[in-house]
Amino acid sequence: MPLLPQRPAEFHVFDTSLRDGAQQEGLRLSVADKLKIAGYLDELGVGYIEGGWPGANPSDTEFFRLARDLELGTSTLVAFGATRKAGAKAADDPLTRALVEAGTDVVCIVAKSHDEHVARALRCSLEENLEMITDTVQYLISEGRRVFVDCEHFFDGYRANPEYALKVVATAHEAGAEVVVLCDTNGGMLPSWMGEVVEAAAATGAKLGIHCHNDTGCAVANTMAAVEAGVMHVQGTFNGYGERTGNADLSAVIPNLELKYGWSVLPEGRLPELSRVAHAIAQVANQPLIGRQPYVGASSFAHKAGLHASAIKVDANLYQHIDPELVGNSMRMLISDMAGRANIQIKGSQLGFDLDDRELAARVTAVVKDREAQGYSYESADASFEMLLRDELGLLRLPFEVQSWRVFTEERDGLNTSEATVKLTAKGRRQMVVGEGNGPVNALDAALRAALIPAFPEVADFDLRDYRVRILDEGHGTDATVRTLIDTAYEGNSWTTVGVGTNVVEASWEALSDALAYGIITHLA
Repeated sequence: MPLLPQRPAEFHVFDTSLRDGAQQEGLRLSVADKLKIAGYLDELGVGYIEGGWPGANPSDTEFFRLARDLELGTSTLVAFGATRKAGAKAADDPLTRALVEAGTDVVCIVAKSHDEHVARALRCSLEENLEMITDTVQYLISEGRRVFVDCEHFFDGYRANPEYALKVVATAHEAGAEVVVLCDTNGGMLPSWMGEVVEAAAATGAKLGIHCHNDTGCAVANTMAAVEAGVMHVQGTFNGYGERTGNADLSAVIPNLELKYGWSVLPEGRLPELSRVAHAIAQVANQPLIGRQPYVGASSFAHKAGLHASAIKVDANLYQHIDPELVGNSMRMLISDMAGRANIQIKGSQLGFDLDDRELAARVTAVVKDREAQGYSYESADASFEMLLRDELGLLRLPFEVQSWRVFTEERDGLNTSEATVKLTAKGRRQMVVGEGNGPVNALDAALRAALIPAFPEVADFDLRDYRVRILDEGHGTDATVRTLIDTAYEGNSWTTVGVGTNVVEASWEALSDALAYGIITHLA
């Protein structure tokens, strides 16, 4: 096994979710969103938070104005900008002045390090570009700011003209930049290429950072390779947000550094907050967190194969690279037609049921496999699995009994309306209720709730969060078997139920009635 790299005496974790991450297609962060995310990052203990480009757009200017009231405990806010314009002086450049007016202790400026970009984008000489770097860095330092410099397109620039790319690094360092960041702006690098280039840049004497994009799918791997080559500053975004395919995902980089290298890069005791913070940021950004996301995803420690479950019963870490609790996540046992008896026993134990009886576990396993063959899916419908389990154990006591239900939809005067009738008995009281809704499922939901509220008033607060329909045998057209999944929430808890049938309304009713029954059993009993 190779020797692990030694942690530098000074090491930075630098988050650019609010600036570079916000460039992701479909991601729109308001000033309030950015302030909230900055708070989450500070709770985790990220060292530096890049807030945006003051002066370049009104919202970023407003963010820095309001951010002065943020009481950050561990993080340092950073303003982002660029070198002053060609032919001007930094002291006279309005965008450079805006960096000072932002009021942050640290400023990060981007500088061109690819000779072609200097000639074609800045339209100035290579020497003038170096003067722009020196002038801007020295001016910001004279105004009392600490300065980091991002060398844009550094790796492509190094390939095209290594002498000039390295001269940019040296110039920024000699001007007084605390850290010079090597940027894989186009995301074209591979891990095995990193070491040589980073070592060449280190020969300038500069303290180096790394900023990777994910266009080859290697942003995290490239970041780790750069760390092993000697950088002391890593930039990235939470959940890998960013332009095109995104940036290096700090929710993977941070635990890699902490758990694989054994480095302390967050304040002590903060790593277990990682999953919570990643999910909180995803919620604010309105970007559903990918289940397969390393370390923090819902599927990161989910096990489905029966072989895995058998091994996990002996030692949970036989099929897990870390204890999920270290990053605030948890192991999940998925129930499906691939499940074996061990899956059922572990899942039952997690739900609080004793399935050590092998015959009982085998019987439940057979029922699950049979129902999965009919189209049910329990891996994402834990509530329905628990209802099935209670039924097989003789523990299911339904809180209501449905005598009948019906629903119809009609179009009248150009408007579609749906009406449902539900007859049921709850707590000995028979109810017949008619409900109207926007479509048959909504009408059934309205009628069922209205019938249950006299016995269980809290049902009014059950929140149907999501409703999904999937066709299971596509070749059958409109008579195909369908699966419906319904997500319900109440007082901070959520659960999912499943229904299956050739009639989409019938399948929806099963999932809907089970959702309310489960909520009553587990939260109101």
